[in-house]
Amino acid sequence: MTDVPEITLNNGVTIPQLGFGVYQIPPEQTKDATLTALEIGYRHLDTAQMYRNERGVGEAVRASGLAREDVFVTSKLNNPHLTRDDQLASFEQTLAELDLGYLDLFLIHWPLPTVRDFVETWRVMEEILAGGKVRAIGVSNFEPAHLDRLAAETDTVPAINQIEAHPYLTNDTVRAYDSEHGIATEAWAPIAKGKVADDPVIKGIAERLGRSPAQVTLRWHLQRGDIVFPKSVTRSRVEENFALFDFELSDDDLAAITALNTDARIGPHPDAMDRVTT
Repeated sequence: MTDVPEITLNNGVTIPQLGFGVYQIPPEQTKDATLTALEIGYRHLDTAQMYRNERGVGEAVRASGLAREDVFVTSKLNNPHLTRDDQLASFEQTLAELDLGYLDLFLIHWPLPTVRDFVETWRVMEEILAGGKVRAIGVSNFEPAHLDRLAAETDTVPAINQIEAHPYLTNDTVRAYDSEHGIATEAWAPIAKGKVADDPVIKGIAERLGRSPAQVTLRWHLQRGDIVFPKSVTRSRVEENFALFDFELSDDDLAAITALNTDARIGPHPDAMDRVTT
């Protein structure tokens, strides 16, 4: 079994640096896809209320035969849950859907600065953490200005900030802020929804190393120190995405991939995200 490096969060909880994401996996396929990932060796699963497939993730963990404490499970607060009562009820629903006893990490999915007071939302997250049914809390898609408000007005530093990051949006300003403030960075859309497959720079590195462009890009993320969780429902691709720990990129390789940055986003900028449904 491959030993996946672990990142220690600012509250002492550890999280595997490589995980399996279930975004856009249909609910009816989620159990089987997740169970495949667990069989391959993944021990970190990333879901969300918005994905509507939490139940399949929980079913897979229970069917895997693994001890609950050996699998790290993340979910995220859905955008329409704006009030304290809605947040608390939605968290209890997540626990019920997963049926795993507790959650390892719960994130605010989007700050929605023009829709809600995300500081109040974070205070409810602190309340959830104090309740003992989640081991860590964090945020997703938060910019430094959002994080500055949390630091000034609340008591808990987010354990994680999950942001869009890939070779075309390295997001280094946010990553540097996170690092300076003891917040781990997770990268979503790590292979830019497959765009790296046709990139001549990444393809050239991959051919030289005998790897796929996706593997090279995921390795780039890992060597940058970020947490990453690629998604696929194809077993061979899930296996490929896990085979990242028997090779390394050189400093020149890392620099060449980083130089591809054009600040090109796949998703909306967090300050422009004003929808309560996604």
